Amino acid sequence: MKLDIGKINEIGNIDFLAKQLVEGFVTGLHKSPYHGFSVEFAEHRLYNNGESTRHIDWKVFAKTDKLFTKRYEEETNLRCQIIIDNSSSMHYPLPSRGKIGFSIVAAGALAYLLQRQRDAVGICSFSNELEVSTEIKSTTTHLNKLITELQTMFDQKSESKTTNVAKILHEIAEKTYRRSLIIIFSDMFDNTTELDEIFAGLQHMKHNKHEVLLFHVTDKATEFEFEFEDRPHEFIDLESGEKLKLQPADVKEHFKTQATAFYHNLKIRCAQLKIDFIEADINKDYNEILRAYLIKRSKMR
Repeated sequence: MKLDIGKINEIGNIDFLAKQLVEGFVTGLHKSPYHGFSVEFAEHRLYNNGESTRHIDWKVFAKTDKLFTKRYEEETNLRCQIIIDNSSSMHYPLPSRGKIGFSIVAAGALAYLLQRQRDAVGICSFSNELEVSTEIKSTTTHLNKLITELQTMFDQKSESKTTNVAKILHEIAEKTYRRSLIIIFSDMFDNTTELDEIFAGLQHMKHNKHEVLLFHVTDKATEFEFEFEDRPHEFIDLESGEKLKLQPADVKEHFKTQATAFYHNLKIRCAQLKIDFIEADINKDYNEILRAYLIKRSKMR
């Protein structure tokens, strides 16, 4: 399901938007080739030959002709930590704050989907330091707390904040003791010339046996294709405040070459660490975010 960035800001209710995305996605699952990832697994799992038949749900068998065993609420298949980069570059483009708004709504939808499957979820946000860090739980009360935290983040006014991705990744790797799925929403605009420190942090997570899903959040039209009107523009670095006046056409090809090299480097280094790298264009469908998560989850069974 696609939500216009302007509509997100107009509605402004993360709870409503996240629920709407999940309900639309779940409905679509039953009409698509991805129905095998159905969130019915929230309460059932496929029966394996040789298991006790005591917990088979015969009502589900009658409807689907497939054997599922009942799950219990205290069972938790997965622990998930969702990390949101809240630095100034994520508030681009102004005034819509497109990247951070997209990430917050996506995080809310994932939290609902996780809780619906009885999985435990927590949320962290950061800029140059860790700003929010919740516990990882699977209760409805905890989910409500997460949505409140996301709403607070969404309602905050944009302000100049630098980022320190590498430091935060190391910190979260140390704090997350049990094996978890770690989902990161970031544009990765910390140090575009030296990625070694960032990937040392990601490697730390992998060393601690965590699975990592990185959503690289961008406004692809402008941040990759450099599509601006052919007239003089003043570009402002949201983190440093540095200003630069130029004609976009004069630098477009050079910019695209540099951007392509940066993105390619990110993908290659993620592949080397066996980290799932997903391009998250804020102008595209949220279903791609939810689908990428379900595919990753299915591989972790």
